[in-house]
Order: sequence, then structure tokens, then C-alpha cells
Amino acid sequence: MRITRVLGAALLALGIAAGPAAADSSPSPSASADGAAPTRAGTSFRTATEIRQGQQATASGSTGDYLYWSFPADTGQRPTVKATVKLPAAHGAQSWQIDVYDGLRRRQACQYGAATRTAEQGASSVELACVLRTVRGWSEPWGNDPLPGTYYVRLTVVDLGSADLGKPVGVEVRADSKDIGGAAAVDGSLAKPLVPGIAVKSGQDGGGSKPAVLSSFGSDDGWSSGWWSDRWVWTAIGGVLAALAGVGGYALTRGSGRPSRVPPNV
Repeated sequence: MRITRVLGAALLALGIAAGPAAADSSPSPSASADGAAPTRAGTSFRTATEIRQGQQATASGSTGDYLYWSFPADTGQRPTVKATVKLPAAHGAQSWQIDVYDGLRRRQACQYGAATRTAEQGASSVELACVLRTVRGWSEPWGNDPLPGTYYVRLTVVDLGSADLGKPVGVEVRADSKDIGGAAAVDGSLAKPLVPGIAVKSGQDGGGSKPAVLSSFGSDDGWSSGWWSDRWVWTAIGGVLAALAGVGGYALTRGSGRPSRVPPNV
């Protein structure tokens, strides 16, 4: 009976620990779901076209243009950016490159993926991919770790013949992410995500012209950065299992607790 009560208490503790994890799994803030996917790209960081994660954006451009998009990424996510460039029917060999920058416009290195690829002469398309490192909730000031906020995607051709400059191309861009969870949790969080435009919006006055707002992804809440992560659940599970192992070992080594009956001397 004693072991049964201990098991019941352990299951109750696990249920209580798993509750906040379920409540914390709300989706990250993103752009409004209204409207169709964007069909154009920006030409600079300030005019980058906003896209949601899981949304495939399209655009038309010319070889030699810089094309920009932006998307939100939150703590514990590992973003993946993919781009497909549809080339004209006749062209020479050319190399395309995709770069990803965070809200401070720091270029983020790709953990893996083909961020630069060369399309041979006559190829119909070229595909690029960049898998970033996991977004952290906090970093040292001198670090270049990915932090929650807005991320910018820049696509351009980096090597081509002069005869191909200015030819029309079609582009498809998509940003997704994998939720890594508590494996990437750190003890700290940002006061606000790195979203350009938050400080501008809070400091504007009513008399002057409206300043440019670079992104609408920012919000005062809704970001998962904070003290809670699912590693607390695993810590609780480990503690309960250790307690059960101790109780089981004690029960096995203690025996029945009754003195053995010695036969009387004859």
C-alpha cells in the first residue's frame, strides 16, 4: 500500500509539471493571416516584404536586383529558409546566394544547407537553403547568437556574365522552423524581441509625420522567452524517478520487518 501511494503521488506530480508545458506551447506571434501570400519582394531592409512562417511568397525580379523578405522567429525555433529561382530560357552560368540577418542586421551563419549555388548554362532553376542555429532567449552582448525577433532574407545573384544582367527571373521563398524546445533553453531572456520599429512606434509624437515602421511582428507579450521551458518537466521527471528508485530499493533491502520465528529448544 505504501508503494502504491508513492506511485500515485508521483503520477500527480508529473501531471502538475506537464500542465505549464502545454500552456506554454502557444504559437509564436506572426503576421496577420488575412490575405494571400505576398507576390512581391522589397528592395532593402526598410522595405522588406513580411511573410509568415510556413507561407510561400513569390516575386518577380531581374538578375542583379537585391530582393528582401522578413519573417518572425521565436526562442527555441530553428529556422529554415528555402528559395527557388526560376531562370530564363537562355542564360549563361550564374551563381545565386541567400543571406539571413537578424533584427540587428547581423548576418547569421547557416548551420547547414546550400546558401550559394551555381546554375549551369541552360538550367531552368536553382534551389537554395539555409538552416540557421537555434534561436536563443538571451546572449552575451558580444555574441552573435540568433535571438528572438525579426529575421531578414536577402536573395541576389553574385556571379554572372554581363549579357545576363537584367534578365527577368521568378522567385519563390519560404521560411519554416523546427521547435527544439528545452534542449536550447538558457537562463535569461530579452526584455523585448529584436523587432525594428518597436522603439520608433513608442517614441513617435502626434505632431510630426509618422515614422517608418519596419515590421509589424512586434508585440508586448506572446513571445515564449522567459523562465519556463520544458526542461523543467524533464528535471521533475528525473527527480520523481530517483525518488521511486530510492523507495523501491529500501523496500527490497528492508525485508518484511518481522523477526524470524526460532523453534524452541527441545
